[in-house]
Amino acid sequence: MSVNDRLPWIEPVCALIRTAVASDVPVIGHCLGGQLMSKALGGEVTRNPVKEIGWGEASAEDNATARRWLGDHAGGTGTVFHWHGETFSIPPGATRLFASAHCANQMFALGPHLGMQCHVEMTPEMIATWCGQWGDETRAVAGQPGAQTPTAMLAETPERLPAMRRLADQLYAVWIGGLAR
Repeated sequence: MSVNDRLPWIEPVCALIRTAVASDVPVIGHCLGGQLMSKALGGEVTRNPVKEIGWGEASAEDNATARRWLGDHAGGTGTVFHWHGETFSIPPGATRLFASAHCANQMFALGPHLGMQCHVEMTPEMIATWCGQWGDETRAVAGQPGAQTPTAMLAETPERLPAMRRLADQLYAVWIGGLAR
């Protein structure tokens, strides 16, 4: 699904995001949610040069906003999970936090709001379910840059998941801190 699809719920969700942002209520979006946030806040969602599917590394920016959101990850790299064929532009006023080799905009922050193209919320069960349900999609991009097979994704999960969880803990702690204001 795409935020550019003519679905009846997309504009009401974008309006809700705009209302929350205008009211300074922290918003968080993963993948499609990050795309909805970008669109709602004046960005665009377009086809990514390649489909990113599976484990990957993202390069962190090193600026004040990145240091606030990413802590020790700022200026370094972070392990993330991907499953997307589209990407968003960074909306006006927002700051890019992460980019990857195949997707320039993996994550952005705008005040207390966090939009992600990548996934940091994954569990081993979610990865196994996605691999099982969407195996046709992985076979269609097998061998392409940025794409892994289900076998590779599942095999790398025990090694990569702890690093992604550390990143997720950092991001979610900052986002939750915005709720306490």
